[in-house]
Amino acid sequence: MKDFMGENFLLSTKTAVELYNKYAKEMPIIDYHCHLSPKEIYENKRFKNITEAWLYGDHYKWRAMRSNGVDEEYITGNASDYDKFLAWTKTVPMTIGNPLYNWTHLELQRFFGINEILNEKSAPDIWEKVNSLLAQDDFTAQALIKKSKVEVVCTTDDPTDTLEYHQKLQENNEFGVKVLPSFRPDKGLEINRDGFLEWVGKLSEASGQSVTNYSEYLKALKERIEFFHSLGGRVSDHALDSMMYEAASEEEVSEIFAKGLKGEKVSLEEEKQFKSYTLTFLGEQYARLGWVMQYHMHALRNNNTRMFKQLGPDTGFDSMNDGEVAKPLCQLLDSLDQKYALPKTVLYSLNPKDNYVIGSVIGSFQGGGTPGKIQFGTAWWFNDQKDGMLDQMKALANLGLFSRFIGMLTDSRSFLSYTRHEYFRRLVCDLIGQWVENGEYPYDEEALSSIIQGICYNNAKEYFQF
Repeated sequence: MKDFMGENFLLSTKTAVELYNKYAKEMPIIDYHCHLSPKEIYENKRFKNITEAWLYGDHYKWRAMRSNGVDEEYITGNASDYDKFLAWTKTVPMTIGNPLYNWTHLELQRFFGINEILNEKSAPDIWEKVNSLLAQDDFTAQALIKKSKVEVVCTTDDPTDTLEYHQKLQENNEFGVKVLPSFRPDKGLEINRDGFLEWVGKLSEASGQSVTNYSEYLKALKERIEFFHSLGGRVSDHALDSMMYEAASEEEVSEIFAKGLKGEKVSLEEEKQFKSYTLTFLGEQYARLGWVMQYHMHALRNNNTRMFKQLGPDTGFDSMNDGEVAKPLCQLLDSLDQKYALPKTVLYSLNPKDNYVIGSVIGSFQGGGTPGKIQFGTAWWFNDQKDGMLDQMKALANLGLFSRFIGMLTDSRSFLSYTRHEYFRRLVCDLIGQWVENGEYPYDEEALSSIIQGICYNNAKEYFQF
C-alpha cells in the first residue's frame, strides 16, 4: 500500500517516478487561461482566512457541499467564514474518488506545509495554522503566484473592460510575472440575449466609435482588439455553448444586426448567420495580429432557474451540453482557412463524447509550418480530473501528436489552484512511463525529456510567444 498522497502520488512505475522528478517537477507555468482578477493581483490581495482564499467563488466545492446536504446558508449564504469552512471539512471525507479530495490536500501540503488529513476533527487546528500563514507577506496573491513558478497569467476580459489594472501591472516592474488580458467577446455574439443592446452601448463608449450599423460594430471590435494587443494581449477566448455555422453576406448580416439594434429577436437561422460572420471576422483579426484563438464548446449554463435568480451565473448550476460539433466547427474553421486567415486555434469541449471528434478535426487544418497549429485543448472543467485528463491525452495521442500538446491551464478563480499543474504533470509522466515500460516507446532519455518538458511548459512558451 502506498502512503496517502506521498512522494510517488499518481506515479505507478519506476520510469514514471524518474521522468516526473527529473523533467516535470520543477518546470515553470504558463497559465494561458484563467479567471483570476487583475485587480486582486495588482492590489496584491491579502486573504483574511482560508475560507476567503478557498471557498469564495469556488463552484466546484459548492456543488460537492450541496450534494452532501449542506444548507445554502453555509455555502453562499450569510454564515460566518468559520462555519462555512467547517461545512466544507465535513464534506471533504465524502469526496472519495473526486479530484477535490486530492486537490484540497495538495494545496494544504504545497502552499502551507500541512500534511494532516482535513476533516471535521482536524478542522480547528488547520484553520488556525493556515490563517496564521495567510497573514504573512509570503501568502499574498502575488506571492502565491510566484511561489507556484508562474511566468505568465492570462486573465479573461470583456472587450469593454478598461484594462486599467493590466496597465498598472505593466507599470509595476517589481512583480516580475506577466499578467496579460484575453479578449472574450461572448456578450457581443449573443444578439438574442437580454443585455445585448446595453453591451453594444458599452462597446461604443469603450472604443470611442459610434455604433449605429454593423460596419461600425466591426470597426469598434477591431479597435478593441488592437487595444488589447497594445497591452500584450495575444489570446482570444469564446464560449460557444452551442456550435453553429451558417454562411451569409455582410449585407445580410447588416440587416440582422439592424434588427438587434431595434431590440428585436432574430430567427435561429439569422442568429447563426450573425455569429458565423462575426466569428469569421474576429478570426481574421486574430490571424492578422498573430494571436491564438480559443473555442470553449458545449457548456449548458444556468440550468436551475430558481437558483440563477437567487445567485446569478457561475454558482455551480451548469453542466455539459450535447449536440452537433463536427460539421459546424469544420465549416467555421474552413471559412477562415479559405481566406488564409485561420489563426493558431485551441479547441475544447466540455463533453468528452467529442474527444475523438476534436482529435480528428484538428488534423484537417494543421500545416503552414507551425507545430501543433490547431490544438486539442486540455481536459476542461468537469473533465479536469484523472480519467478526463487521461482520456483527452489518449485521444490526442491516438489521432495526432501528443508531443506537441500545449498542456495544462488553470481555468480558475483561485490563487491556490496552481497545484493542479502538478496533478496534471504527474499524470503525463505516468502515462508516458507506462508506454515505455510496456515496450511501446523506447527509453530514449533525450527524446522523453524533450516531450515531457514540452507538454509541461516549452510547447506553450513557443506556441503563444508571450
